[in-house]
Amino acid sequence: MISLIISLAVLLVGYLVYSRVVEKVFAPDDRQTPAIAINDGVDCVPMKPWRAFLVQLLNIAGTGPIFGALMGACFGPVVFLWIVFGSILGGAVHDFMSGMISSRHGGSSIAELSGIYLGNAARWVMRIFSIVLLVLTGTVFVNSPAALIVTLFENMNSYVAPIFLDIKFWIVIILLYYVLATLLPIDKVIGKLYPVFGVILIVMAVSVLGGTLFGGYKIPELTLEDLHPQGLPIWPFMFITVACGAISGFHATQSPMVAKCITHEKQGRSIFYGAMIAEAVIALIWAAAGVAFYGTTQMLNDALTNLKQSGTVYEISKTMLGTVGSVLAVIGVVVCPITSGDTAFRSARLIVAEITGLDQKKIRNRLIITLPLLAVGAVLTQLDFNVLWRYFSWSNQTLAMISLWVATAYLVKTGTRKYGTLITALPATFMSAVSLTYILMASEGFRLSSSIAYPAGIVFAAVLFGVYVYAYHKVKKPLAA
Repeated sequence: MISLIISLAVLLVGYLVYSRVVEKVFAPDDRQTPAIAINDGVDCVPMKPWRAFLVQLLNIAGTGPIFGALMGACFGPVVFLWIVFGSILGGAVHDFMSGMISSRHGGSSIAELSGIYLGNAARWVMRIFSIVLLVLTGTVFVNSPAALIVTLFENMNSYVAPIFLDIKFWIVIILLYYVLATLLPIDKVIGKLYPVFGVILIVMAVSVLGGTLFGGYKIPELTLEDLHPQGLPIWPFMFITVACGAISGFHATQSPMVAKCITHEKQGRSIFYGAMIAEAVIALIWAAAGVAFYGTTQMLNDALTNLKQSGTVYEISKTMLGTVGSVLAVIGVVVCPITSGDTAFRSARLIVAEITGLDQKKIRNRLIITLPLLAVGAVLTQLDFNVLWRYFSWSNQTLAMISLWVATAYLVKTGTRKYGTLITALPATFMSAVSLTYILMASEGFRLSSSIAYPAGIVFAAVLFGVYVYAYHKVKKPLAA
């Protein structure tokens, strides 16, 4: 219990202290944001700061900090360290920089920002990579809530119509909702519903924390020992498994969407950095609850294998919190992932619109882009969830790596002092090692031994850091920020 409390306290201190360091490096000013300068009534729409914060939280959260944290907890309490320091030094910095740089470029996507600061080749790589990741994300956040809805109906004592036990039926319903949320102006559905669901997500996390602390469960204390029952090594597997909740490249596709809605640059610290810390708190609570509830990492892993992720969340919520827990599970793990899935497809629409130049004020043009994207997502729902999750997680961390290098290039090219640029260069270097090492070792990758993958990851990261140092000294005339 002490480790959990200290971890929560460090997250709070990280927000109060380190977020101000990051903000000072970026130096927000009084220039007009896209919500004011463009205000197209569809995507660039002014929002109140509290509403923008809750929308950002729902955009980035979903089931990521719940499912990922539970799977990460199979490595043991060492996952606490990754969630805490990964979010403070990496994830929150990543989200803040993605949103704020986008705001200074009219709400441009991370793909367009890559082109501006890393070159046209990077722009096309990121366009393709971002769209693939967003469609994978949307698909993951169709499967997981649909599976939980079926689980809930299966556990009802009364008669239930067979159609409600068919996961394909719920997948269709969710995809139909995605069509509306992707097409309609951001303030019509997302701006109105997300703040309500954001509050519910927070209440759910606090309730599970209370159930864990006061329900007689033993929360394990911090240890660096690898406790994964399948023998997976902490490096790099844990750093890929826990993406949302620590650092996630998916957020780089979401922050620009909210960057179109902030009305002042100084709102960025609380909205972008703050939402990531809030997500880390949620992940930390679920990681602790998973091991505490099942007692051992072996039993937690067995539950995830037999009940799947949705069933595990349902069992924990219902047992800890009774009927109230069941309701919270329905809302928190059904509604919340849907609110990340729809914004994933919305972001994909905006990136395709940037590529094609189709004016998004016209609903016809939005339909032309949206329907094919959702059709691909519908096909992908037929794949195994665990396979989708692994590719989603690796894509997440690779996109995070690239986004952090984009932010580093921005800081370098705008004349930020060297020590300031390290706030993004160091986590970018770390994630470079994580991303390459994982894909070299993983079963869905090249399946190489650690004796090859570990040195290769270190060399790759070192080379990129060397390029950064060279670029810093080469820049003579900084660009206007």
